[in-house]
Amino acid sequence: MQLLTLGVNHHTAPLAIREQVAFGPEKLVQALHELTQSRRASEVAILSTCNRTELYVNTPSPDDVTQWLADFHHIERRELAPYLYALPREKAAQHAFRVAAGLDSMVLGETQILGQMKQAVQAAEEAGTLGLLLHKLFQRTFSVAKEVRTSTEIGANSVSMAAAAVRLAERIFPSIKDQACLFIGAGEMIELCITHFAAQHPRRMTVANRTAERARPLAERFNAGVIPLTALPDDLPAYDIIITSTASPLPILGKGMLERAIKQRRHRPIFIVDLAVPRDVEAEVADMDDVFLYSVDDLGQVVREGMDNREAQVAQAEAIIETSVESFIHWMEGRELVPVIRSLRDSAERHRRHEIEKAEKALARGDDPHAVIEAMSHALSNKLLHAPTHALNHATRDEREQIARFISQLYGLHQE
Repeated sequence: MQLLTLGVNHHTAPLAIREQVAFGPEKLVQALHELTQSRRASEVAILSTCNRTELYVNTPSPDDVTQWLADFHHIERRELAPYLYALPREKAAQHAFRVAAGLDSMVLGETQILGQMKQAVQAAEEAGTLGLLLHKLFQRTFSVAKEVRTSTEIGANSVSMAAAAVRLAERIFPSIKDQACLFIGAGEMIELCITHFAAQHPRRMTVANRTAERARPLAERFNAGVIPLTALPDDLPAYDIIITSTASPLPILGKGMLERAIKQRRHRPIFIVDLAVPRDVEAEVADMDDVFLYSVDDLGQVVREGMDNREAQVAQAEAIIETSVESFIHWMEGRELVPVIRSLRDSAERHRRHEIEKAEKALARGDDPHAVIEAMSHALSNKLLHAPTHALNHATRDEREQIARFISQLYGLHQE
C-alpha cells in the first residue's frame, strides 16, 4: 500500500494555475477511470474545488501520477512542478484529516470543504475506483473531522466566502437594498451566496443558469427571477451586483460583453465576485475602470478577519489529528503484513492437513490410536519449529544473537 496525496491549493498555487488543473464534472469520471485503467494507481479519488485540486491515490509510482496529471490537462510538467505537493503515507493521511477539519482552508474552520470531500468520495465510489486503503482513509477522515468540530470551536465565528462577498459589496455600495443582484449558476456556492444577499433585501434578484429547470427551485425559494445564460448579453446592464460560480471550462463574461454593459449603464459601476475555478470572468475585466472584480483569492483578507478565537483552537485540533494519524498508519502497517501472515498460516495449514492424512491412514490400518496421536503431534512440532531452528543453526555469529532475541519475542520465551 503506497498512499499518496498529490495536488495544488491556494497556499501553493495562484488561481491561474489552479484553474488549469481543475476537474470539471464532465471530466471527473473519465479521469478516475483513466488513471486506474492505466495502472498508474490501483485506487483514486479526486477532490477539485475553487481552492484546491487533490488526487488521493494508492500507487506504486508517484512519479507516474504526477506525469499523468500534467498530461491530462495538457500542461508541461516543469510548469506545474513548482506548485505541486506530493505527500506520502502519514503526511497524506494528516493532510486529508486537516482538509476535512477545515484547518487547511482559506476560511479557517469552514464546513463546506467536508461536504465537497464527501462528494469526491461518492464520485470515486460510483466510478469503482475506491479500494480498501482509500475506503479506510476517508472513513477515518470523516470521523476525525467530526471529532475536531465537536471537541473544539474551530468553526466558531467563521466568515464564509458568501458572507465575505456581502461585506465587499457593502464597501462598494451605500446600501444593498437599492441594488439588483444577478447570480450565475445554481450550485451549492450560489445557494449560499443568494441566502446571504437575500438577508440584505436587495431591490431585485435573478438566477441565470444554463438550464432554467435547475435554477427555478432555487429562485422560487428567494422570490427571484430566472433567465438563461443566453440572455446575459442583453440583460447584464440591469444588474449592479453579479455573483458567478459555474462549472464552465470557459469564461461566461467577457470583456467585450461588460464594456457594452457599462456603456449602457452610463458608467455606473458593476460589482462582480467570481467564485468559479476555472474563472467565469475573463481576467482582462479587472482592468476596466467601472468594474470591481474580485476572485476567490481576492476574498482572502475579508475571510481572515476575526480569526483569533478559531486560531486558539488549532493546537487542540492538531493534537486530535496527530493521534488519528498514528492510529491510521498503524492500521496501514498491519495491512502490509497481511500477505506474510497469510503465507505463514497457509504453510501451517498444509503441514496440518498432511499429518492428518497420515494419521487417518494409520488408524485405518488398525494402529494404536494413542501412538498415532503421539506421532502426529511430534511431526507437527518438528515441522513448525524447523524454520526458526534452521535459521538459528545457520546464522552467522553476528546474526545469531538478534535472531535468538526475535524468536524469544515471537514465542514468548523467557531465557534464564
